[in-house]
Amino acid sequence: MADEKDSGSGSIRRPSWDHPVVATVVLELGGLACSGLVALVGWPFGWLPDAEFVLVVTGVFAIGPAAELYREAGPPRRLAAVAALLALAAVRLLVGAAVNWAFPALADPGVGSLVGYLVAIPIGVAVLAWLLTRAKVA
Repeated sequence: MADEKDSGSGSIRRPSWDHPVVATVVLELGGLACSGLVALVGWPFGWLPDAEFVLVVTGVFAIGPAAELYREAGPPRRLAAVAALLALAAVRLLVGAAVNWAFPALADPGVGSLVGYLVAIPIGVAVLAWLLTRAKVA
């Protein structure tokens, strides 16, 4: 019950960042579902979303748990945010290069970036959560 807090209205709510990586993946899937709906609506008219559009939509959907973690954290937040961004960039580059290498027919930088970010965003949130949790304990 230590994780629960009173919201002021008498109701107790759990913070949504209890499992930030799971929440991030679920929100990414929600973003992909929205992009899929846009593609289904646009397809009869000859318009399909490009990889950058899907990347922006999934990124916007998935930013919530990381933002909540950052807001609730103590003072060593800058180091955790920098570590999370570096993890995100490194994983995105590695996965993007691996996708372009493994699937030469899809050697489009947009597809590599999209897959890289879909993998990297939860890893960045996990690094942020781990560092912020560790900072609270110390």
